[in-house]
Amino acid sequence: MSGPAEATEPVGRLKSPRTRLFIALDLPETFLDDLVEWQRHALGGRDELRLLPKESLHITLIFLGYQAERDVERISTVTFEEPAAPFELHPKEVVSVPPRRPRLYAVAMEEGPERLTPWQGRLSERLERVGFYKPEKRPFWPHLTVARLKRDRRTQPTMSNGPPPLAKALTTPFQARALTLYKSTLRPQGALYEPLATVDL
Repeated sequence: MSGPAEATEPVGRLKSPRTRLFIALDLPETFLDDLVEWQRHALGGRDELRLLPKESLHITLIFLGYQAERDVERISTVTFEEPAAPFELHPKEVVSVPPRRPRLYAVAMEEGPERLTPWQGRLSERLERVGFYKPEKRPFWPHLTVARLKRDRRTQPTMSNGPPPLAKALTTPFQARALTLYKSTLRPQGALYEPLATVDL
């Protein structure tokens, strides 16, 4: 009996409704409040930029793309099965990505003693083993996207003197204390993120 059931499993998954998923590290409210204030003063008023709202500010660990809705619970279990301590992060600078013709601006993060990168690597391996993820070739880079170039402005030069520096208050190390599996719904005005499962660190 197990043979036919196994043979039809991929078809069943294809027929299941699909949802766009990613896993992210959530940041402290106090840091986000200060960051939004800095965004408004340093980047606001620039027609070529779309500032990310507070609810979209997080550090993406794994982008899973479209997955069958029936697999969400399994993905959540695999994601959170390894305990993790609070991750210390140190905001360093605002960078253009890529440098010459940027598509976005991001805050680069330096890791503390409880390093995030090794944990992210093990998460990547767990999700790959169960068939939900194909690891990216580029190394993991902890960063926080704060603004994106509007599509019709990406071929135009912007910020010839480079992105603005972070406010001094934002360069203090902090601890991120929650991981979340998010559902992402694409909309013309920007993606809508819905938390499906969260674990405190």
